[in-house]
Amino acid sequence: MTEDIKKLKVLFATAEAAPFAKVGGLGDVAGALPGSLLRNFPNEIDIRIIMPFHAAVKAKNPPMKKIGDFSFSANTRLIECQLFISDIDGVPVYLIDNPEINHDSPVYHGDWQLDGLKYASFSLALLEALRYLNWNIDILHANDWHTALAVYALTTTYKDDPFFSGIKTVLSIHNLPYNGWGSQDAMSMLGFTASADADLPDWAKFTPLPMGISATDRIITVSPGYAREILTPEYGCGMEAYLQKHSDKVSGILNGIDESRWDPAEDETLSYNFSVENLSQRVNNKLDFQRALNFNVDETIPLLTVVTRLSEQKGVPAILEALPRLIDRQWQFALLGTGSPELETSVRQLARAHPERVAAFIKYDDVIARMLYASGDIFLMPSLYEPCGLSQMFAMRYGNLPVATATGGLADSIRDYSADPQTATGFLYSQKTTAGLIQAVNLALDVFQDKNAWRIMQTNAMTTDFSWATSARNYLDIYKSL
Repeated sequence: MTEDIKKLKVLFATAEAAPFAKVGGLGDVAGALPGSLLRNFPNEIDIRIIMPFHAAVKAKNPPMKKIGDFSFSANTRLIECQLFISDIDGVPVYLIDNPEINHDSPVYHGDWQLDGLKYASFSLALLEALRYLNWNIDILHANDWHTALAVYALTTTYKDDPFFSGIKTVLSIHNLPYNGWGSQDAMSMLGFTASADADLPDWAKFTPLPMGISATDRIITVSPGYAREILTPEYGCGMEAYLQKHSDKVSGILNGIDESRWDPAEDETLSYNFSVENLSQRVNNKLDFQRALNFNVDETIPLLTVVTRLSEQKGVPAILEALPRLIDRQWQFALLGTGSPELETSVRQLARAHPERVAAFIKYDDVIARMLYASGDIFLMPSLYEPCGLSQMFAMRYGNLPVATATGGLADSIRDYSADPQTATGFLYSQKTTAGLIQAVNLALDVFQDKNAWRIMQTNAMTTDFSWATSARNYLDIYKSL
């Protein structure tokens, strides 16, 4: 029994967690980090996830049981909730349902009134769930704007409530521009009032993410590079002055990936499994892929691949401008992704103009993604900013070498060829323009011709440790420091 008393009790609050619900990188992190903490430090931590019982989770119908019903008042509204429990990799997952949380909408509705109500009510409901469970936690670990209001509520609405006394808070920022602006009506309906923190800009005092940032004990970004970048006007989204002033509570921990789920030696979606030890098998995936796309079947032609959201942020316009200007060089190109309708149209036009060397999959499909990681030679990731990025880690794990901008988590996770060819795992460039991308791709195409140099880089990339274990230790250290 004494062992339990020593364990740190942590509630990990998130809008999404893979495999129950995954829209972006937050889902990957929430699905993997708590499990890694529990596996690596079972005697030191009792961590549990709490998330909304989205329609998407109901559709998956994971094994679960109902714990019970509870209700609470928020301003003039009575919010009646149902609480269920399931698990992800041995981590207990609480699922909260109420009419605001689940109106049969996607995880993110895109309607600020509905999303505002969903996540503002969830932020209060997750605290009331703790009371209902009678679970006295040490740490609330909130993520992004969706749960930032829970952190804020602990310092306002629940400040004098003895049940919540002594809870320390951590707020992870996965993407600072998404701050919950537009939720103001919903917050007012539920009784939230503006922050009294004089250091916050006026617009931020009644915006969910800044309210949480002001109230939390520690801010963690998803890479050390992004922690530095958000202190600057280019990346600070109007919060840079505040974050500079309070930089003592900001730190960055690089995300990891689940190396058992992303293992080319065991990946059942691949026609040919391979590893560093039998790297010669890898090229057969490419040759199969070339055949399937009616490309020239030739291992000496470099295959450029992209798995991305089609957006300005991800640098997709630069790719579409660069490829026609590289048309005299030997390459083939395959892209998987959805996003901006204009960019989807442009990608389709490029594929129609060059069907013998360009293929576009305008959708998201995990099997095709894995095929692209395993078949491609050069992985393009020209993001304008990238808090962490996971695609470059998946690509490197599968021997597909990234060409990426030297920003955020990309600069933290890729070792640049120009800095040291012997230890390199990819190609970084600082000039975030089409010209910068063209120069970096040209270099990668040149190095690709040198089989020995390329093999060294592939080996470096595939053996880089991107497991969650290292990051989990860093998170545990922060929890303990609180």
